[in-house]
Amino acid sequence: MPDQGGQASEVLEFWFGETSPRQWFAKDPAFDALVAERFSAMAQAAISGALRPWGEAPANALALVLLLDQFPRQIWRDTAMAFAGDPLALALSLRAVELGWLPAEPEQRRRQFWLMPLMHTEALLVQEEALPLFERFTDPRTADFARRHRDVIARFGRFPHRNAALGRVSSADELAFLQTPGSRF
Repeated sequence: MPDQGGQASEVLEFWFGETSPRQWFAKDPAFDALVAERFSAMAQAAISGALRPWGEAPANALALVLLLDQFPRQIWRDTAMAFAGDPLALALSLRAVELGWLPAEPEQRRRQFWLMPLMHTEALLVQEEALPLFERFTDPRTADFARRHRDVIARFGRFPHRNAALGRVSSADELAFLQTPGSRF
């Protein structure tokens, strides 16, 4: 199933054309509302698997990664739904690496989002194996964020800032960690 009606192009144009890197990771209710208004139905379709065929072509597949990994974090911030697309996004990201789509992508900021599901996983082995990819295909700041994410997983086996949204009980060590500056990402 090809991208019907240019929806993948709409996702990519919005993220890489209409928004700025400053907006991508800021906690901004107005931006979250904009993403929700424009893309919540599409993100829901992606999470349900309805857009899985987009994963057959690199441009559509990158749009699908955004719909599965980044957009839910804006649309359903601080809820379990924010992470509902993570397994599919991770599989697609790993596939992009395997098929050579990542090194074939000339734009660093697009490569960054190909790799983002590897940074968001709570699987330590994947985190470890992703570090050289972040170092090679992104900028030093993004690679540093990837190392910080890996360090949290190495320490706790999960991201403590997700515990409340996922109904997990936090340990005393996790609660103390969450009080430190920069612990919530």
